[in-house]
Amino acid sequence: MSTRTLAPPPPVKDVRDLKEAMDAQGAEDLRALALRHGLTVSGARPPLPDYLRQLWSRRHFITAFATARLTAQYSQARLGQVWQVMTPLLNAAVYYVIFGVLMNTRAGVPDFVPFLVTGVFIWTFTSSSIMAGTRAVSGNIGLVRALHFPRASLPISLALQQLQQLVFSLCALVVILFCFGVTPGWSWLLAAPALALQSLFNTGVSLVMARLAARTPDIAQLMPFLLRTWMYVSGVMWSVDHVLAHNHLPHAVLLALECNPAAVYIDLVRFALIDSFTSAQLPPHVWAVATGWALFAAVGGFIWFWKAEETYGRG
Repeated sequence: MSTRTLAPPPPVKDVRDLKEAMDAQGAEDLRALALRHGLTVSGARPPLPDYLRQLWSRRHFITAFATARLTAQYSQARLGQVWQVMTPLLNAAVYYVIFGVLMNTRAGVPDFVPFLVTGVFIWTFTSSSIMAGTRAVSGNIGLVRALHFPRASLPISLALQQLQQLVFSLCALVVILFCFGVTPGWSWLLAAPALALQSLFNTGVSLVMARLAARTPDIAQLMPFLLRTWMYVSGVMWSVDHVLAHNHLPHAVLLALECNPAAVYIDLVRFALIDSFTSAQLPPHVWAVATGWALFAAVGGFIWFWKAEETYGRG
């Protein structure tokens, strides 16, 4: 019978070393037992393909959550869902008085009212999506801590809510365009891919803001000021093409204004809906720029949010 020589145990200096050695051995035994029975760490970040599958399996929850939030948004107001249209319209009226009349930005811009209202509605879609994203995790912390689900469901569902709200706004926009003599044409079909690209961009930025605000909630207080500044340089109330043609600005400034993603999506929708807004007013390679921003924000934002999956709701 062969004998087996056992390696001597590591020297134990005192009782504390012995306790640490026993704890380590116990942890190894428990880990081996868990792996043998297929158990995994609770809340651990799954691989990206598995995460995508989990997210797809919860698509019905995402849709229902977005619809429920949209329905409850103005439930306490007497006019209810009418405010979904009234809010951007009132903003457009204020901007018309201040910028169109007092600052005369309407000079040289044909169909200024359709131009302005389209810009306000499309900008509101982006700004509301980003603001909703900043509160996606921090504003639903109870849900995040109570249930295990892909956390990306929250910012995606809130971005979907803003897309649903945009549908109401577009109905009002069509009526306004009719009232000011803008008639439908085949070019209106171009609004669909433009809004689809904008939706991807908004969702990606919402995912980025959701991760940032989950760690630093004060970002939600700072975002209104940043968004207001972004709006002023995005040609919502004035024509980017008109300003570039009549001002000698540095090339870097010109490039930044032309490639500004908010301005790109606004101009694409204006080009689709307003006959007087022609292709000459669009920046070069505008569809390539719009697609690039959408893919960069959506893919990059999703991966960046996924990398912090196991940290949400902790601390």
